[in-house]
Amino acid sequence: MATVADPIVGNWYKDLENNLTFKVINIEDNEDSIEVQYLDGDIGEYDHESWYNSTFDFIEEPEDWSAPFDDLEDDDLGYTDLDEHRRNPEDIDFEDYLD
Repeated sequence: MATVADPIVGNWYKDLENNLTFKVINIEDNEDSIEVQYLDGDIGEYDHESWYNSTFDFIEEPEDWSAPFDDLEDDDLGYTDLDEHRRNPEDIDFEDYLD
């Protein structure tokens, strides 16, 4: 079974034959290079011929995609930046809430 999934930067794929999960991180058409980062953090590379002769399929982003990046802080993922999304108390019209 050959791959019908085109490589797209930022998309996640599963190598069905080898049970590997990876994300495409760069495509260099002039160098015939598709760079990927596996779920364990390793970097790999495919040429277009080997990509389309492999058993890759699209998948959803894994829940634990940040596992290989143990040294990341929550702020690096954008999860704790709550102040940036709160409304300014001076902009709230509390009269709307008194009814």
